[in-house]
Amino acid sequence: MTASTAIGVPEEFAASYGVNGPEARVWLARLPRLGGEFLERWDLRPDGPAAHGMGSLVLPVLRADRTPAVLKFQQVRDENAGSVAGLLAWNGDGVVRLLDHDEESGTQLLERLDASRPLSAVADDDAAMRVLAGLMARLTAITAPAGMRRLGDIATAMLGQVPRAVPALRDREQRRLVDACASAVRDLVGEPGDRLLHWDLHYDNILAGEREPWLAIDPEPLAGDPGFELLPALDNRLENTADVGRVVLRRFDLLTEALGLDRRRAAGWTLGRVLQNALWDVEDGKDALDPVQVTVAAPILRRWDERFGA
Repeated sequence: MTASTAIGVPEEFAASYGVNGPEARVWLARLPRLGGEFLERWDLRPDGPAAHGMGSLVLPVLRADRTPAVLKFQQVRDENAGSVAGLLAWNGDGVVRLLDHDEESGTQLLERLDASRPLSAVADDDAAMRVLAGLMARLTAITAPAGMRRLGDIATAMLGQVPRAVPALRDREQRRLVDACASAVRDLVGEPGDRLLHWDLHYDNILAGEREPWLAIDPEPLAGDPGFELLPALDNRLENTADVGRVVLRRFDLLTEALGLDRRRAAGWTLGRVLQNALWDVEDGKDALDPVQVTVAAPILRRWDERFGA
């Protein structure tokens, strides 16, 4: 391997991802050489500067036949370990197409979409949400493949963490909120569902494409109830929103109608997702919840309490 075949890693990505610990820093140190290895293995040529999100580096490339694609590098973690199986199961139906992959390193070769045109660029929120809802309905229409991490296991583990996490919150109302979310999960944990979930479907994880107008990217799949899929769509792009409760409920109604969901279950599993985020906050040493999560949870909790009598 020569220095010319190594790829460059943006300094801001190395700095931000390196805080995740020693294993992350080892992966970052290996990344330039790893990139060069896959350029050679898959006969690819770089076709622009690398871009990155919070947990992955993406390099635009051209294949031997000059077809545009992207190389995606990510450290293998529990959250993304099922991404290849998920992408293969979806087979490009509403989601970016997987062209090749290496399971050991987590490296993926994907069809190239237009990263300059995320769904978040669509100003009309109802129009954007309809696009997202349509993709979500397609993605959750299939049964998750065997071996996928399962919502039932995740929910059971969350309930086990609640007694230790609640006292760590300094605000009494936030403690009550977490208890209410846990109560909803207890009611549903026996029927966790078996659909293939994207787990992080929001406006910035949907890009414009040529094969279809819009396609989802960056799945972190699990098997479960589609209601557990809704929160990232409910809580994104709420900045400068005058009536958050009204917007959240409008989005909730649009999503549950498009997916044909039972709204009681969907409300309960949405609260389960709030619970998951709250537990992560406490695990990170915080004694208060993310204000956006509290704001989004309030109308969903009222709907759960008043309309469904949970």
